[in-house]
Amino acid sequence: MAALFAQKQLFSPSKPVWWAGVLLSLGVGALCYVMVYKTIEHDAAERFTQQARNAQYNITSRINAYTDVLRGTASFFDASDRVDRASFHRYVNGLGLGAQFPALDNINFTQYVSDAQRDAFERQAAHSGDGQPDGYPNFTIKPAGRRAEYSVLTMIEPIAPYRHRLGIDIGAREQAARAIALARDTGKLIASGMPIENTRNSQGWALAMRLPLYRKDVPLNDVEQRRAAYIGSVGIGFSVPRLVRAAMDQMQVREVHLMLYDDGKNADGSVSPLTLLYDNSASARHAARRDDQFAIVLPLDFNGRLWSAHFSAPKTVWYSRFDAFLPWLAMACGFVGSLLFYLLFHTLSSSRMRAIKMAKAMTKELRDSQAKLQLSHHKLRQLAAHADQIKEQERKRIAREIHDDLGQNLLVLRIDADLLASRTRQNHPRLHARARSTLTQIDSTIKSVRHIINDLRPTVLDLGLNAAVEWQIAQFRQRSGMVCELIEHQSDIRIDDRCATAFFRVLQESLSNILQHARASLVRVELCQGGGMLSMTISDNGVGLRASSRNKVGSFGLVGIEERISLLGGHCAITGGHNAGTTVTISVPVDYVPPPGADDYQLATRLAADAPA
Repeated sequence: MAALFAQKQLFSPSKPVWWAGVLLSLGVGALCYVMVYKTIEHDAAERFTQQARNAQYNITSRINAYTDVLRGTASFFDASDRVDRASFHRYVNGLGLGAQFPALDNINFTQYVSDAQRDAFERQAAHSGDGQPDGYPNFTIKPAGRRAEYSVLTMIEPIAPYRHRLGIDIGAREQAARAIALARDTGKLIASGMPIENTRNSQGWALAMRLPLYRKDVPLNDVEQRRAAYIGSVGIGFSVPRLVRAAMDQMQVREVHLMLYDDGKNADGSVSPLTLLYDNSASARHAARRDDQFAIVLPLDFNGRLWSAHFSAPKTVWYSRFDAFLPWLAMACGFVGSLLFYLLFHTLSSSRMRAIKMAKAMTKELRDSQAKLQLSHHKLRQLAAHADQIKEQERKRIAREIHDDLGQNLLVLRIDADLLASRTRQNHPRLHARARSTLTQIDSTIKSVRHIINDLRPTVLDLGLNAAVEWQIAQFRQRSGMVCELIEHQSDIRIDDRCATAFFRVLQESLSNILQHARASLVRVELCQGGGMLSMTISDNGVGLRASSRNKVGSFGLVGIEERISLLGGHCAITGGHNAGTTVTISVPVDYVPPPGADDYQLATRLAADAPA
């Protein structure tokens, strides 16, 4: 009876069951402990993953920036008739490698030499040095031995630390030769994955990327045509450790272990051994067990080669000192009551605010990086525009010198030959026949000189845009046999020489594209000036423009048109469809141009007098 009475007292509804409350409180506390612990671990894992992905993005962005430098260098070579070492030095010096591209070691050019050309090439190379202690030396092809083809390093900047590499045949190694041949046959950027010399940092790997170069104004539609037009390649060499460290320096936690591998799959289908490119184990703290660390593997695309970045870090470095006590605090909150639950909520809110602040900081860094990339792109566009302007000025200067010197000399020679033919007509028939033959040869030479001047810069451009457009259309009709209509709303358009040259080159490029690709029978050119704008429209009834044609590898015609007009502050629209013809419309704002002075009038009079009857 006493035991039954005690049991009833223990479970009496009027008396709280304290041990049940303790068990329930312990259960709630334990549940809170587990939930908070998992939450902290997940939050730390997310921060680690986000940081790793940011590092992956930063590495990729830098690779893309260096790839843009390589493509800009190839455009520089393609836009110039001849690139010598002095102009190449100025171009590379203008890029500011040390400040803008710290991981970039050098930019270089390799010349393609066949075995039949080797002896003549080495004779010229033996006297090609500039005589400076840190400048370009005389060189021979290295390594020794005869090979069917050579890719000889002939220009490299900066030259001082790499002058000993001048003359090296980079295709002497089999893997590099395969990569160069693949780039030549496809016209695409290629990376062999082989290490190169790294003078600025002896630790770690240095890699290279190359882009083929071809002779201008030749077709590149198939492998045979690309091989026939191939002249060499441009390349860059960069340090993998410096590139990766620059990206890793932006991580919030320094004890992250990164191992960067090249998977060894080459673009030509061959497979190389897995290669460790970078390992920062000296600056990273390793966890004792795999369960005590975060790890993730992220892919990286290195221009067709697959890299894998293995990130790992101890979990403890991602926890704050408070995170270690937070689960116990959550247990206390679950055990004590609502007051400590409020503290838990406040802690979680603080963590969220820290995460938002970190996200804002990373967003700001991303925007800053994008601004720097846009600034670099703007500088490259300015440099390309400057190179194009220099090319046009040089063409104009050469055309003037040929006209003023060679043309006048030929004219005097023709007068003398004509006088000799006239005086020998009656008394010296054989001498008269020889004089007439000489006169015919001089006329042919004068005609050739005029063709050369027109190819460099048509003299009719100095008579105004209207005259230049009419002349170009007449030449196009004669060459193609197509019907070409010209619609002019103003008979005398006055614009500056730069704008007139740009419009003339756009017309040349458009008519050349129509002749090569459009298969058209009718071409219409409309020229109009009004409202402070000068507009020109070139349309045809050909097969039309395909979407893939504008981004065709190795084709810069349409891109060049858009770039010329953009640099003048104008607008370019290229429209067309399949079997619907193509229309190129350009418009540029123009200012008022004063009437020509005395010099312009004398030049126009002289050109009109020299023009063939």
